[in-house]
Amino acid sequence: MSGDGLVGLDERRAGWVTEAWRHVTGDRLRELITGLVDIPSPTGDEGPLATHIAGTLNAAGCRAEVQSLDDRQANAWARLDGDGTGPDLMLYAPIDTLTVGEESEDLPWIGPELRADMRPHATVVDGDLVTGLGASNPKGHAACVMMAAEAVARAGIPLGGDLVTAFGAGGMPTNARPGNPRLNTGQGVGCSFLLEQGVWTDYAVIAKPGWTVSWDEVGLAWFEVTVPGTHTYVGSRHRLPYDNAIARAGEVARHLEEWFVEYADRHTDGTVAPQGIVSSIRGGWPRMAAVTPATCTLRVDLRIGPDTTPMQAKREFLAALDKLPWNDITAEMILAIPGTRTDPDNWIFRSTAAGWEAFEGRAHEVIRGNSGATDANILRGRGIPTVRVGMPKVTDAPFEIDFARGMNTVSLRAMERLTRLLIRTAVDTVTRSHAEMEGDPA
Repeated sequence: MSGDGLVGLDERRAGWVTEAWRHVTGDRLRELITGLVDIPSPTGDEGPLATHIAGTLNAAGCRAEVQSLDDRQANAWARLDGDGTGPDLMLYAPIDTLTVGEESEDLPWIGPELRADMRPHATVVDGDLVTGLGASNPKGHAACVMMAAEAVARAGIPLGGDLVTAFGAGGMPTNARPGNPRLNTGQGVGCSFLLEQGVWTDYAVIAKPGWTVSWDEVGLAWFEVTVPGTHTYVGSRHRLPYDNAIARAGEVARHLEEWFVEYADRHTDGTVAPQGIVSSIRGGWPRMAAVTPATCTLRVDLRIGPDTTPMQAKREFLAALDKLPWNDITAEMILAIPGTRTDPDNWIFRSTAAGWEAFEGRAHEVIRGNSGATDANILRGRGIPTVRVGMPKVTDAPFEIDFARGMNTVSLRAMERLTRLLIRTAVDTVTRSHAEMEGDPA
């Protein structure tokens, strides 16, 4: 049984929220998400989209800025000023897409062809659905944050604290794409830069997929595994010692894929179930199939829970490799971002979960078994209590929803509900006093 979304608010705040909700419309959300999808923003090249976001929010009465990391990559952020008597809140969303939307970079790894939903062009389907690269994750969520800021600005609500909306570059789990001289273009680099440059708040809500309020999240550790072998020639296979590094790498990958299941079982706790994958393999000369390489490397992404440090994960991973029948395989940890947790007794969780319950008309439903990492780890890691809330994956569609279409399809009805929840949480937070937040656990 669903509710009206106002239960639990006092009369004054319920009035403010209702006034802000008046400015949230399906037509405006469609305009916002179409505008975001139609501007390509692969990791490392978010500058044009950040400029668009800042311009849109400035036109709506927010004080917005573009924050450049270099000549290609940029964040956008905006502030609605309070009178200084209350806490500041950040509504945050990343803006870069996981894939690029161009054949030269995406094929054949994404599939045999680029479907329409894999390209940065928005299409409206059946009136309620919008498809296009990143239409749900992350751009649909970013559009909800934009809509929330516009609505609060237009409602003229008297704020005690500042309401900050931020849109971070480099939120996807990737290093630099080909041709970018900066290696650190992903993994939360925009969010980290935003905080370093003083865009800081008392609390934060990150809008990312999942219709639940999450207070903890996995981090990740990347490893490069080196499997040695013997460089030899196919014509000499039967005459010389033969040890094919690629064949051995396949056995290593199979061993790790089996170990990941056991690892996840041991580390499942709270709402997280950290997973692992072997993501890529490199070895040999594609131009010269006649010879074997002396080495082959595997890349691994191992997710880590909030209670597992990167060094603990490294030791477990190396111990798993030690179970193989060879002692010459090595591994290097090449990236690490710790998992994080916000105390569920913290105000930001209690307020956001209360809003969720007000919309659903029932107790908050915790979704467990999560293994996705977001910029929430950057925010929490810097000391800002943060929760994550978002939209569920679209299921009622005239096409099959696979992983890519789940990222690239968004429901306007779901966007409106998320936007209303973000507004309620924002008003419930930035209209309070500092005294009301004293003693709030991090």
